[in-house]
Amino acid sequence: MKISVVMAAYNSQATIGEAIESFLAQDHPEKELIVIDGASQDDTRSIVEGFSSPAIRFLSERDKGIYDALNKGIALAEGDVVGLLHTDDLFARKNVLSRVAEALGSGEVDGAYGDLEYVARDRPSSVIRYWRAGAYSRDLLRKGWMPPHPTLFLRSGVFEKHGNYDVSFRISADYEAILRWLTKAELQLAYIPEVLVRMRVGGESNRSLGRIIRKSREDLRAIRRHGIGGCGVLLAKNASKLGQFTSRDGYQDMKDN
Repeated sequence: MKISVVMAAYNSQATIGEAIESFLAQDHPEKELIVIDGASQDDTRSIVEGFSSPAIRFLSERDKGIYDALNKGIALAEGDVVGLLHTDDLFARKNVLSRVAEALGSGEVDGAYGDLEYVARDRPSSVIRYWRAGAYSRDLLRKGWMPPHPTLFLRSGVFEKHGNYDVSFRISADYEAILRWLTKAELQLAYIPEVLVRMRVGGESNRSLGRIIRKSREDLRAIRRHGIGGCGVLLAKNASKLGQFTSRDGYQDMKDN
């Protein structure tokens, strides 16, 4: 099973090297990394090209934002399975792709996901939040649940049949796509109860009050588009994050709420 990992980059010289190293360290033999760079003005290109790895493919050109870049990468992917790795993120251990291949090996599920750690930007070993995703059931969508997007791997056919990211959503295209895949396409997902990705805090969606407001509006548009509710779902989605700050087991299973 070949696994394609797509990475969207722009002026990412500070962190992209560590992200790529975490990909190259994966013990799964059949893998590729597709780096889509938005014509960076810093040393991003030279860092990527410096790895000189046949497992890395690099494209640099102007794009219309992160989701446009991810769509380009998905279109180029040659793997049976496609996942993401942002330039700020790290695979949590060397066997992440192997665990994904194992979860999808039976052919009975369309994708797999796991848990996520939010870590300090300058010290990835320092965990700030822990997102224990829990097992998926469709009823959870109305309680604001979603799988951690950076940990989600899908069979390539999902994108071909059910579409990529809707770039009219500037911040929440991942949430809209996940709702589309889980409601309209009714995908079956396997849960891997392990931390798959460490994500540095300070992402695009939370860098200012204006972006937080825009994200909430886009989340609500996605919720209404896919018929899972309204403002109550949005409130539940945001409230579910609070437990992630308290302890490693702080994220309560929504089935119990």
